[in-house]
Amino acid sequence: MPSADDVRDGQRATWAGLSAGWEKWDSVIMDQLGPVGAAMIERLDLAEDQQHLDIASGTGEPGLTIARLVPKGRVVLTDLAPEMLDIAVRRAKAHGVTNIETKVCSADDLPFDDATFDSVSVRFGYMFFPDAAKATTEFRRVLKPGGRLCSSVWVKPDENPWTAIAMQAIATEAVVAPPAADGPNMFRCAAPGYLTARYESAGLRDIAEWDVRVELVTESPEQYWQMISEHVSLAVAALQQVDGPARERIRARAMAKVSAFEKDGKIRVPGLARCVVGTKRD
Repeated sequence: MPSADDVRDGQRATWAGLSAGWEKWDSVIMDQLGPVGAAMIERLDLAEDQQHLDIASGTGEPGLTIARLVPKGRVVLTDLAPEMLDIAVRRAKAHGVTNIETKVCSADDLPFDDATFDSVSVRFGYMFFPDAAKATTEFRRVLKPGGRLCSSVWVKPDENPWTAIAMQAIATEAVVAPPAADGPNMFRCAAPGYLTARYESAGLRDIAEWDVRVELVTESPEQYWQMISEHVSLAVAALQQVDGPARERIRARAMAKVSAFEKDGKIRVPGLARCVVGTKRD
């Protein structure tokens, strides 16, 4: 089994390689994930002077939205990959957001003092942490008493055809190895209660889970395939195994399947995420 450091090194390289795809498809991705960020923000009880920590920020959300909502506060965006945070900085400048800073660090070893932040958000990062329990303990440590942690993860593949369609097509031509038991992968936290158990073990209280529906909207089946094949980490890695003709067959299968989701001249593929919030009581 690879060590946690090995896993992080691999993830850092992977996300550095995916950063261009995430920036290219930024508007489509943000429209898809926006409802999840909004649902999380609603539970964070933000004040105008909020001190907020956004974990696994990637290209900046929901941290940048939070920064706009707390004009007298401060938001720290963290990620393993500096290339992703560079995009977040560019997005902040484009939207005139100035009350942010970035920090390259691991979620389970945060370079912040105890009780530094009023709130912490983790949008679609938990699934990839080498040690989810240790990371949760760190999040609680840096929270002030009364502070809230809100996270989101993906529910099972059957509820997320926006990614399942592509992966099923890829599996007809490439070997997609199953993830290690409780190892980092997109659907690792899909089971109800998975994150609640980590929250409880870390000492968080008043925990609640709820589901949020999303929709990936693209202009065409072709655009759907281009987007998925350029920014979804598992798809990108699997496609590297196949040659040109096999890749074209995969593309054709995925486009044919996703065409069933055409509505009002666009491709609208549903998905389902789960949000979890908890409070540090002491």
